[in-house]
This record gives sequence, structure tokens and C-alpha cells, in this order.
Amino acid sequence: MMNALEQYDPQIYELIRQEQARQSGAIRLIPSENYVSRAVMLASGGCLTNKYAEGYPGHRYYEGQQVTDLIEKIAQDRAKKLFKADHANVQPYSGSVANMAAYAALVEPGGTIMGMSLADGGHLTHGGKVSFTSKFFKSVSYRVNPEAGRIDFDHVRDLAKQHRPKLIISGATAYPREIDFKIFGEIAQEVGAYHISDIAHIAGLVVAGIHKSPVPYADVVSTTTHKTLRGPRGGMLLCKDEHAKKVDRAVFPGLQGGPHMHTMTAIAVAMAEADTPEFVAYAEQVVKNAKALAEKLLEYGFNLVSGGTDNHLILIDLRNKNIPGKKLAKALDRARIVTNYNSIPNDPSPPANPSGLRIGTPAITTRGMKEEQAREIAKLINKVTENIDNESVIEAVGKEALLLCSQFPVPDHFIKNSNGR
Repeated sequence: MMNALEQYDPQIYELIRQEQARQSGAIRLIPSENYVSRAVMLASGGCLTNKYAEGYPGHRYYEGQQVTDLIEKIAQDRAKKLFKADHANVQPYSGSVANMAAYAALVEPGGTIMGMSLADGGHLTHGGKVSFTSKFFKSVSYRVNPEAGRIDFDHVRDLAKQHRPKLIISGATAYPREIDFKIFGEIAQEVGAYHISDIAHIAGLVVAGIHKSPVPYADVVSTTTHKTLRGPRGGMLLCKDEHAKKVDRAVFPGLQGGPHMHTMTAIAVAMAEADTPEFVAYAEQVVKNAKALAEKLLEYGFNLVSGGTDNHLILIDLRNKNIPGKKLAKALDRARIVTNYNSIPNDPSPPANPSGLRIGTPAITTRGMKEEQAREIAKLINKVTENIDNESVIEAVGKEALLLCSQFPVPDHFIKNSNGR
């Protein structure tokens, strides 16, 4: 495929080659990024991209669905098995679309939804003021405890009793601690609300049994299929049987037309990869690496929101370093360490130039790095921080980062084949 692209469009081919080299030669710490296997990549770039398949297996609006029906059914069954769910919809184009479909399935327009504040680690689609979700629904946001940086469930319960939302959202995009989905489910029941759990970031940890699953406590569970789950860029909804028809109708025809069959095919492959002992070992190492990285950063005097991490993600409060998150993120990028600047709870600075830095360990773990390398990465981050305006030091750190990357090539596959290779 790449040979054909090189011949037809050498400019795009060269840019892809450069991006591949960048991903290989950088320590990628953005917690929502990862590497997929060659099998997932081939599936997502295969001939299924040619096929329209509006509808669901057995009920399509186009002919020629003999194969697509089988693929979608396999993806559904593998997802249901992995997450121990009654029903799975693997058609959402993204996690954001999946969230919107979940809300639309259970709440009428103008109804009240309640999710974590964007400023405290929630996602845009949890009711953020700049998101369509806050325009389509009435949005109420719960905050984390400003001192502890953790969810205050008394606060969540009080807000829920005050506003009586139709729907409560658990889950986050920048929250480094394990979430108690059972308590969210109990609060939702107390006020007669539905409970939707967004596990886009931690789905891989959930299926590996590293974190508790929200499936028993939520009416609908939403997730992306990449991040820790290590699949293609897509979305998925899991729900109880009683909500299956509403969820399916909300996805199609409610929010989407034809599903992206090439992505769905790659999702099926990723689900098979996740259903292996090797994936469980990877997920365990993700958390071990994050904890080792966090502990070393604390030794270097970094302030971590909530004091550490339970998952794949670390949120650094840089105010004691007197360095804006954006400035450090860009300096680290020049040093081949890729992160993202991020708001922290009660951030006095604007989102475009916040006080925080968000990092995570899925991608370095996929490359085979362990605690020793995580601690080495903390040292490199500290070196850049202490020499933020010294380009010669930043350049030297970049060489160290490149050397570390060279010791852990990006793998082509994640599970052993029949020959044990």
C-alpha cells in the first residue's frame, strides 16, 4: 500500500514517513495517544473503506452486506465479551459522538445533565460551556475537592439533589485517580437519574481488570476504542438490554449515517488483541509506569494534582515551578518529549495558557518501557524544567530521549504468533 502511495503522491508519502519517524523518535507522553499493531493498521486501511453499510446487521439500507454483517457482529460480540455487557454498539465515529448518542437516547432536548467540570478534568462533551452538549441540554458541573484534587461525592450528591438531573455522567479526561462508579450509580438512583459512564481513557485498564468496571452500575457506558484500549480512532457504546434499541436508534439514524466499516473492522481486531494475557500484562505495566513516573516527579519537587495517580495519567501543577504549562510543553517537545499543556482544578490561568501539564504512560508502555525508563523520563522532564530557557540543554535532552527511544522500537504486533515470535 505504501509503495502505491509513494508512486502516486510522493509528497504525502514523505509526510507520512516523517510522521512515522517522529512517533518512533519521540517519548510520547500524551495519555490519549498510543501505538496500534500492524494488524489493526492493516484492517483500518483495507478494502472495507470502500463499503457503505447504513443500518445494522440484517437491517441495512444498501445491498452487498454479506461480509459487513459478519464483521460488525464479530466486533459486537468481542466487545460484549470483553466488557461483560449486554449490548454493544460499535458504530460511533468517535467518543464525542458516542457521548452525544448516549445522552440523546435517554434525555429529551433541554433536559438537565450533570458531569465533571471541564476545568477539573471532565471532557468537553460532559457539558462544557463551549460544547454543543451545554447548548442542547441544561448542564450542571460538579467540581473536585480543591485541596485533595479528588471527587467529593458529598458535593456530587448535594448538587444532584438540588438540580435533579435526568442524567449523571461519571468519567473524565484529566483525572488521575480511580473513579468509584458504584457511588455514582447510587447517587443517580437516589435522584431518579440515568447514569452514563465515560471510560474513554481507562477502557484498557477496565477490560484488563486493573480498574473496576462501570458496566454493573451504569445504564450506558461510553468509550473510545484507542487510548489505553489500543485500537483505531473510534467510539463504542455498551448498555443494558433495556436501553439497546434507544441507543442504537440514537447512533443511527439519530446522529450518523453509514458507519466506517474499515474502522469497525480494526475495532474487531483490537478487541481480539485485548482479550489476551499479553494485554493484561501491558495494562498492569501502564499503571506501574505511571506510578514510578509520578513518584520520581514528586522527588524532583513537582506538585501533582491529587498527589499521584491510580491510572495511566498524571496531572502536574506547575505553579511552584513558575513556568506556564504551554511553555514547558513546547520546550519538552523540542527535547523529543511529547506532552500537552492542560488546565488544573481552580486554575488561575486561561485554558490557552494554563498552569498544568498532562502526561501518561500508554505509548511508552506499548514500546516495552518499564519503571526504570519511567524514572529516567522523569529525570529528563526535570532537566528541561530546570533549564527551560537553555536551548543547548534542551537539545542535549533531545539526544538522550532519542537514544532511549532507539532501545525500545515501536512493535509491529502485540501477541505471540503460533511460532512463539
